Amino acid sequence: MNFAIGVFDLFAYTIPGALYVAFFGYLGAKLHILTAASIGGVPTVVLVVVIVVLSFLLGYLAYPLGEALERIVPRRRNRNAAAEFVRRKPAAKDRAFLKENPHLLLCALQLHDKEVAVDVTRLRASGLMVRNCAPPLLLGAVAAIVDIFAGKHPFIAAGIAVLLMFASLTLVSQSRKLALWAGMKTFELCFWLPEIDEKLAAPQNDEASKTPATATSTQPPSTSPVIPPSR
Repeated sequence: MNFAIGVFDLFAYTIPGALYVAFFGYLGAKLHILTAASIGGVPTVVLVVVIVVLSFLLGYLAYPLGEALERIVPRRRNRNAAAEFVRRKPAAKDRAFLKENPHLLLCALQLHDKEVAVDVTRLRASGLMVRNCAPPLLLGAVAAIVDIFAGKHPFIAAGIAVLLMFASLTLVSQSRKLALWAGMKTFELCFWLPEIDEKLAAPQNDEASKTPATATSTQPPSTSPVIPPSR
């Protein structure tokens, strides 16, 4: 049986989950729950499989933490991918695809050419990976702060806490930049997609054609009886 992890799952879930596994492993070692003797008795293949599965599951379970941290960290500036694309390509400002959701446009790219859409998927997965790696680094910073008072090397722990805190905030900022790049890449590729504007405008035209025509007269229909002609 072949076991394969997709690129999106690897970037968005497994890699951030591996950081959670490392964090909990550090806590287990500090609390003397995990020891070299207990880990050394486990076969290497089994240990690798357990780490990969735990990383994948923890990445899924901790996904909302990345969303929450992204909402909490303030933005320096709010940039829109469609507006940024129009600024660089003013000739596209009246195109219909600019009004659509980038996720819908990505589906159109995947239907048209999956190899072309891989670049957008890679940027989105990288952005999610970077964002989801921020919470475990923040937890590591909290552990380092605790180690300042409980450990034997407070100055080293303080330096590590500052580095991890800075890295966590930087990752959130970089994830927003990658999300912007993914949106701009989507619009750039859709700009060259043949007949995309006509396909997006077709449903609107169909709805307009189904609208009943307005009556020209506002008079109510006559209810007087019909009088036959006299002979």
